[in-house]
Amino acid sequence: MISPRKASVRSRLLLLPLTVSVLALASCASTPPASTPSPADASADGHGAISGAQEVDEPPLHLATIAADGTVSQLDLLSEQTSDIGAIDPPTALATDGRYLFADTADGVTIVDSGMWTWDHVDHFHYYRASPALLGTVPGEGAATVATTNSSTTGGAGVYFAETGDAVLLDVAALSRGEIVESFRLRTDPHAGMVVPVGSFALVTDADGTVSVHASDGDVVPGTRTACPDPRGTITTRVGAVVGCDDGALLASMQDGAVRIERIPLPEGAARPLSFANREGRPTAAGLSSDGRILLLDTRERQWVELPAPAPLVAVTAVDDADAHVVGLTADGRVVVIDGTSGTQLAITEPLVAASLARGDRPALIADDRRTYLTGPAEHLLFEIDVADGARIARTFTTSDEPLFVAETGR
Repeated sequence: MISPRKASVRSRLLLLPLTVSVLALASCASTPPASTPSPADASADGHGAISGAQEVDEPPLHLATIAADGTVSQLDLLSEQTSDIGAIDPPTALATDGRYLFADTADGVTIVDSGMWTWDHVDHFHYYRASPALLGTVPGEGAATVATTNSSTTGGAGVYFAETGDAVLLDVAALSRGEIVESFRLRTDPHAGMVVPVGSFALVTDADGTVSVHASDGDVVPGTRTACPDPRGTITTRVGAVVGCDDGALLASMQDGAVRIERIPLPEGAARPLSFANREGRPTAAGLSSDGRILLLDTRERQWVELPAPAPLVAVTAVDDADAHVVGLTADGRVVVIDGTSGTQLAITEPLVAASLARGDRPALIADDRRTYLTGPAEHLLFEIDVADGARIARTFTTSDEPLFVAETGR
């Protein structure tokens, strides 16, 4: 069961995007049967509308969770009520685009439609909610890497199975109709690879340390093979898709109907980050280098900023707000707010997830412009932290089960 403990919380929850790693939520609330909106076609005006979905006035933010036994639940962050979606095979990893949950299971990647999403129209947003649904499984063997865009009704989602080298691009418009459709499935030499969607195309890594652009039918676009030694880590920002390389990053964006790839070299002497995190849709992403420094990749300016960490960190994410805040999780379980221009510590909490870190868990740290969310598996807690107010603990949710995986939906 989850119960909220509030500290200095306004009567109305601030609506903020987030993503965390899963708690088992429980409540007396019930949900309509897990049915898929039908038919589900994006509207012609490009506003992300789906037949059968309700457009609402504000982001329908939820925490969708998958427990260790595969039970899928969803917590409404405004009403603090939870609902059951169903059950899948026990997961080992989770990825999300803000609507769909991509759970790595023994048989492949199982997809859950949360039924909550935001359509980013650049100068304004549209918000939707529909019935959640268990969509099925993309078959595959071994650990899978999932890459998504910021759109929940168009484009693609990439899945790469490292054990077999299967590279799969999923049709997201089909997902919005409740169908799992593979635009292509390619067999590559097995490696720690990625399929990274860019518009209707996708970047596919190769074991030889290169990346190529593939059309939605799987064919390689001639002349697009680009060097990327040891590709690891990907994120989609407001500017384009990022693929981390040993010598920097590739930035892929759509220009005049084609994919343009730019290389952003690391600062001289800097050690690369192996993953990226940010507030969804922002141009700047953060990562930790192997020597513990903070690396910020500004995809709008096509440059890196290297910062000293104010304390040993195990996770970092870029809020990328007007004050250039960066949020980190320290090795002793504290959340620290950092000046993204100097690396100076601005605020820090007491140790919140020390027990989880001590036993080897990796609590999820997700930041927004006003709130940061942190999971504590061993503590059976989820923390909501107000970054702008001295890292104040705004709310705490207590969970009956360990928070295994959580994804924020509706963003």
